[in-house]
Amino acid sequence: MGKLRIFLADDHAVVRAGLKTLINAEKDMHVVGEAADGREATQRIPDLAPDVAVFDVSMPELNGAQATRQVKQVCPEVKVLALTVHEDRSYINELLAAGATGYLLKRAAAGELINAIRAVAGGGVFVDPRVAGKLVGHLVPGAAALSVDLSKRETEVLRLVAKGHSHKEIAAQLEISLKTVETYKARSMEKLRLRSRVDIIRHAAEAGWLGAA
Repeated sequence: MGKLRIFLADDHAVVRAGLKTLINAEKDMHVVGEAADGREATQRIPDLAPDVAVFDVSMPELNGAQATRQVKQVCPEVKVLALTVHEDRSYINELLAAGATGYLLKRAAAGELINAIRAVAGGGVFVDPRVAGKLVGHLVPGAAALSVDLSKRETEVLRLVAKGHSHKEIAAQLEISLKTVETYKARSMEKLRLRSRVDIIRHAAEAGWLGAA
């Protein structure tokens, strides 16, 4: 298999240099491009087609959430890992709602960054353990108390959505049509009273799906 292609966006050159050195030291990944702000990142990523984009949350021009939203609209297959100093739940919600599937604090150890990149690249969700508790236990009001039986297919679809897979990827993996994927997702969200992708990820965290293969 080829190396994972990583893109870095951070307005601090020293931080980018450190991340690049760390990532390029791994045998299974390398940095294919960099940007000093969110707008530059959204302009360069379509041509470079990285597997994972590591975005600082607080960037000039476009912040991490804005850049993530634009990148996911144009290149939905690119996985986004947010790297930040912010631990507030509002930041986590905003990034996950924009389409990021990873959220890591900058004070994390080097090994945690590498693990987070591999996790999101593999279709998983990675939330820094120091802030994960801000997701779990904060479901839509009333949802946590629901005792709902989802069908096997509804559970499979919702779990894959929570882990960052696109509807097209889910359809291919489960060998069903796009319309069927959308139907299962809508039905399960209605049963669980979930209103957004962030709610789906919160439910997945409580259900223990995010660590599943």
